Amino acid sequence: MGPRLLAVNADDFGFTRDVNAGIVEAHTKGILTSTTLMANGAAFEDAVRLAGEVPSLDIGVHLVLVGGESLLAPRRSFPKTVSQLMKAVVLREIRVYDELRAQMVKILDAGVRPTHLDTHKHTHLFPPVLDAVVRLSEEFGVRWVRRPFDLPITGSPSAVPLPKRAISRMFGSVRGQFHKKLAKHGCRTTDWFAGFQITGRFHAEDVVHLLENLPEGSTEFMVHPGFCTDELRAARTRLKESREAELRALVDPRVTAAVERLGIRLCGYGDVLGGDPASTA
Repeated sequence: MGPRLLAVNADDFGFTRDVNAGIVEAHTKGILTSTTLMANGAAFEDAVRLAGEVPSLDIGVHLVLVGGESLLAPRRSFPKTVSQLMKAVVLREIRVYDELRAQMVKILDAGVRPTHLDTHKHTHLFPPVLDAVVRLSEEFGVRWVRRPFDLPITGSPSAVPLPKRAISRMFGSVRGQFHKKLAKHGCRTTDWFAGFQITGRFHAEDVVHLLENLPEGSTEFMVHPGFCTDELRAARTRLKESREAELRALVDPRVTAAVERLGIRLCGYGDVLGGDPASTA
């Protein structure tokens, strides 16, 4: 079997301080290698401070158009759901590129040099959002963009609910056009992706199962670790106590032992992946 590279990426850096602390814990004590930062997160400044204190943590941008407030028009809230966002974009009630560019600029102005891009709720599967993302990728030279199409792994200890499987299959229906657009603009992506179907519901056994079935090439594993204190409990998100369960899984000795046993190389986008050509098939 050829080399297997794994980037374990935590979304939502900057969401709350307890989420930030959990992400750093998963990196310093577990297998997490990278995270993506929310420019409009309530704990943005705390995340920037932590990023400076832990330079080994690879930082990307978590572009947000659903939930939270606009940077262009403070106190104006983004749509609460993806369907509401799509309607707002069609009606030209939101300037997608301008909003996302403002987020990129805020992160750069904070001294962070991002290595990769993804979107909150995978909104870049929606063509107008993808157009803005690839434009920003070119403009700012941040070439790595998430491909949110789950690996076809079966037999995981935690069964995947039918609705999750259905949404994952629906995502796959736009795969061809998605990769064509990335290739046209010189964007790069990992060969594989995992995490959507088990978000908020995986344990150490599930991570070991994923590692044992990891294909050759590069894979991004999307995770959402964190500590669940009063701050997170008061936030608008469905992922609360599950973040602590994910954190426990990512630092579990069985998981770190499996990485070593299987010869998997943990990496970020700025080191190993930064030098490897990515597949857009």
